[in-house]
Amino acid sequence: MSGGVLVAGIGNLFLSDDGFGPEVVRRLAGPGAPLPDGVRVVDYGIRGMHLAYDLLDGYDALVLVDACPGGGAPGELTVLEVGPDDLGTGEFDAHGMNPVSVLANLGQLGGTLPHTHVVGCTPADVEEGIGLSEAVAAAVPEAVAEVRALVRRLLAAGPAPSSRTADPATAAPAPVPARTRRS
Repeated sequence: MSGGVLVAGIGNLFLSDDGFGPEVVRRLAGPGAPLPDGVRVVDYGIRGMHLAYDLLDGYDALVLVDACPGGGAPGELTVLEVGPDDLGTGEFDAHGMNPVSVLANLGQLGGTLPHTHVVGCTPADVEEGIGLSEAVAAAVPEAVAEVRALVRRLLAAGPAPSSRTADPATAAPAPVPARTRRS
């Protein structure tokens, strides 16, 4: 695929709330209101190398959906725009999923960072176990709606500067402040 938007669910469903990303993309890909043409939805789970190679296909935008520990209350959603300066460096693990490392090392594979957003949810529990906590499960429908709205905005905006240039110094827009919502 060249162009379009990749929506990537990230997380380990065997670690309770870490399964937030996979649950959101499962609902996005399920029956109901289909996503527009040009949008691909994938549950990457913990397969970082798979995500990295898929990004080499030249997407205009990436939306990562993940549990994101932070200072917020469990179930709190945060939407971030991420650029190369936000990533720093990280050692790439071909057998795991550290989204920051995957994105930071994309250039080593010959790719460039597309216009990237993260829709994150503060987890309550990431211990071994299957199933989301009550607070995080309650945030899933709002996250689905947020991803749908974000995808519509990204498609309406057209290709971002990052998809038109291979120069990492100019590849992505400056980060914008996070928007936080409580479920």
